[in-house]
Amino acid sequence: MNNQHHVAVWLDQHEARVFRVGPESFDESTLQQKAHHVRRHPEHKASEAAHPDDAKRFFRDVATAVEAADEVLILGPATAKLHFLKYVHAHDPGLDARIVGIETVDHPTDPQLAAYARKYFHQVDRMRGVTP
Repeated sequence: MNNQHHVAVWLDQHEARVFRVGPESFDESTLQQKAHHVRRHPEHKASEAAHPDDAKRFFRDVATAVEAADEVLILGPATAKLHFLKYVHAHDPGLDARIVGIETVDHPTDPQLAAYARKYFHQVDRMRGVTP
């Protein structure tokens, strides 16, 4: 499918699932957060085990994956979606202007997520006076 108009991104701290949603169909691609296997002395806190630039690289990859979208909906179960939004605010003002919403959604199946995004985008289009 070549439809880039509506894109939904479901993400958590481990992966991002990018959905290009059309009126009758969708396609999905998945980006995985790169994991570093770092051995630390047991006295170090668990949060110190993560490489400091991992999240930034991951968010840059997600932003690149949705760069052709006209409208983007960000979804996820916890705080990763908010951290991604903060990254976009600071590093990608062009994408920031195309984000139409951010919603908390646990772990839906692909068809459930596509249906949720389709309904959300339909409501946004109606509010803007655009006929889908």
